[in-house]
Amino acid sequence: MKKIALLILSGVAVLGLKAQHDEHQPFLQKSFPRGSVHQLVAETSGGNVSVYGSASGDARVEVYIQSDNGRWNLSKDEIQQRLNEQYDLTVAMDGNVLKAIARPKRNMDNWRHGLSISFCIYTPEVVGSHIVTSGGNLVLKDLSGKEDFTTSGGNIDVDHLTGTIVGRTSGGNVRISDSHNDIDLATSGGNMDALRCDGKIQLTTSGGNVGLMSVKGIIHAATSGGQVDGSQITGELHAGTSGGNVVLSDVSASLDAATSGGNIRVNFLAMGKYVHLTNSSGDISVQLPQNQGMDLRISGEQVHATALNNFSGDQDEHHISGTINGGGIPVKVDGNGGSVHVSFR
Repeated sequence: MKKIALLILSGVAVLGLKAQHDEHQPFLQKSFPRGSVHQLVAETSGGNVSVYGSASGDARVEVYIQSDNGRWNLSKDEIQQRLNEQYDLTVAMDGNVLKAIARPKRNMDNWRHGLSISFCIYTPEVVGSHIVTSGGNLVLKDLSGKEDFTTSGGNIDVDHLTGTIVGRTSGGNVRISDSHNDIDLATSGGNMDALRCDGKIQLTTSGGNVGLMSVKGIIHAATSGGQVDGSQITGELHAGTSGGNVVLSDVSASLDAATSGGNIRVNFLAMGKYVHLTNSSGDISVQLPQNQGMDLRISGEQVHATALNNFSGDQDEHHISGTINGGGIPVKVDGNGGSVHVSFR
């Protein structure tokens, strides 16, 4: 439920950002022939950037400007005066690169008259991008190419991207859905959610939770202090947290999962090439398929196993070492100071 709530809240935030643009007229709007746009460069110091790929129509940049305190109370003349005095604003083509750039002038000295400059950009679907904002949110949707985007403090929402996807935020949440190929996303302090994605996926957060739903491929999910929570995972998953729980259900994958301070709970539908679970102090509970061949190496302060059929080997209250159904997939569980519960279905 926690994971679903995070996904819903992130989606609501994006809808709110779009609604904010919809209810205000852009300060500036420019269109460009779609065939001329192969790359996008967007940069702003305090506003949001939204990029939407489209299968038809010209490329278009909409510039939304409000006072730096978040109010939409400035007249167009006052905005233009502040721009002239304190900002360099560029919306233009440079060869086949569409540039939307807002930078404070080097001699800017009146920050009380600062502006929040946001871009809403419509491009062809096949376009690479380089996007930077110091404090705003980032939204990218329906793009195919190499996408590189960074925000110092905002949220990131990515939907229907294909290609090489690299995104960073220092403090916001990250959500990615229906995206493919090579995904590398990180946040220093927020939560991360991946929904219906496949490929090579790397999600890293220093302090938040990581949620995985219907993901497939080679997946690395790491957090320093939060929980890793996932369902319907296929392929290969490496999951790690320094202080939270690892809770995974409907897994059909090779799995390497570790936590230093929480519990591990895993439910397998099918197994991949290996299972390796490690915990320093909490408990481990794992449910394995009944009819697969396995090599079991399980240890903990207390080890409990149910329905251990066709087993050959040694078993006591601290260890299980042997084979089931003639052996096969290596299953290594290190409970260290916690209890280990193993069941089969």
